[in-house]
Amino acid sequence: MPLLEVSHLRVDLHTHRGTAAAVRDMTFTLDRGETLGLIGESGCGKSMTALALMGLAPENATVSGSLKLEGRELIGLHDRDWRAIRGYQVAMIFQEPMTALNPVHRVGAQIAEPLRLHQNLSSNAAREKAITLLDRVGIPDAARRVDSFPHQFSGGQRQRIMIAMALACEPDVLIADEPTTALDVTVQKQILGLIRELVTERGMALILISHDLGLIAQNVQRMLVMYGGSVVESGPSADVFARPAHPYTRGLMAARPNMQHRLVAHRSERLPTIPGSVPDLFSLPPGCPFAGRCAYTEDACVTQQPPTVPLQGGHQFVCRRADVVLAATESLPVGAGLPAMDATAPSGAVIAGKPAPTTRAGGA
Repeated sequence: MPLLEVSHLRVDLHTHRGTAAAVRDMTFTLDRGETLGLIGESGCGKSMTALALMGLAPENATVSGSLKLEGRELIGLHDRDWRAIRGYQVAMIFQEPMTALNPVHRVGAQIAEPLRLHQNLSSNAAREKAITLLDRVGIPDAARRVDSFPHQFSGGQRQRIMIAMALACEPDVLIADEPTTALDVTVQKQILGLIRELVTERGMALILISHDLGLIAQNVQRMLVMYGGSVVESGPSADVFARPAHPYTRGLMAARPNMQHRLVAHRSERLPTIPGSVPDLFSLPPGCPFAGRCAYTEDACVTQQPPTVPLQGGHQFVCRRADVVLAATESLPVGAGLPAMDATAPSGAVIAGKPAPTTRAGGA
C-alpha cells in the first residue's frame, strides 16, 4: 500500500466569475523515502495541489477525487480530523516564511505548538525540543534566540525556522513549496542540503514544488510537469530531462539558459520562448490546456481531451498528436533537457540515483 495515494484529485474555485478548475485529474502515488517534484509556470496549480494535500484549500474551493494517507481517505474529513493529521503526519514548508510565521509570537512558541498538540509534551519539554530543532537546522545560539520574533531573523534563518516547525513531529510526508525562493545561492545550497539530509535520515516522503528545473533535476527521483491545473508529463526525473516528450516540457527546458550561454551570449541574443501567454483558469480550452500555444495544435486538440501516451520506464505524457510530437522528439540529442549544474547544486547531487550532469548536451 502506498504511503500517499492521490487519484483524480480536483480543486474547483467558486468565484463571482463562475467556477474554475485550479487542479484537474491529478493522480500519483508516493512511498516512504520517495521524492517527487512538481514543476510548471506560476498559476499552473502546483501550490493549490499542495494546499489540497494539507487540507488547506481556500474556503471558496471544492476538493473532490480521492486522497488517501496509509489507506485512509482524507477527502471530506471534518476540519477537526484534518488538524490531527496536519503537522503530525503531513507537514509543509511554505513558500514565504515571513507571511507563514506569526509575527506576534516568538519562534520557539510556534515550533513548540505542534509538539504540545500532537505529542502531548509539557511546555518545558516542548521548549527544549524547539531549541534542539533550531540548533539542528543551523540557528546559532538557539537557546537564546528561541525567544526571538520572526522579524529578528534573516530570510534564510526564517526558512530554517519553517523547516524546524515542519519537522517537529517527524511527519511521514513533507511538502516543500518553493523552499529557496528569494534566497541567495549559498543559503539555497544549505537549505536544500538540510532538507535532503533530514528526509534521508528520517525516511519520510518529499514533495518538492519549484519552477527551477535544476533544483528539481538534482533533488527528486520522479517529477510531474503541470500546465493549466493538470499534469501534462510525468516520469523518472532522469528520463524526463533526458528525453522531454510534451511540447510544453520541451519549451520550458529550451527557455532555460545553460552556463555556457550565460558566459558567451550577447545581450541582444534572446532565449527561445513559448508563443502566446498562459490563459487564466476561465479561458482554458475544453481539450488540451496547451492547445493554441503548441506548434502541433489541430482543431481536435482544442475540443477533445488528449489521451495518455505511455513511454518507457513509467515515463508518460498526454497528447493527441503523440506520433508527430515523438517524431520531432527523436531529432533531439539524448540529454537535450538536462539542466547544467548550478552553483546551488550540492556536491555529489544525484538524479534518480545517477550522478547529476556537470555539462549539458544539446540545446538549452
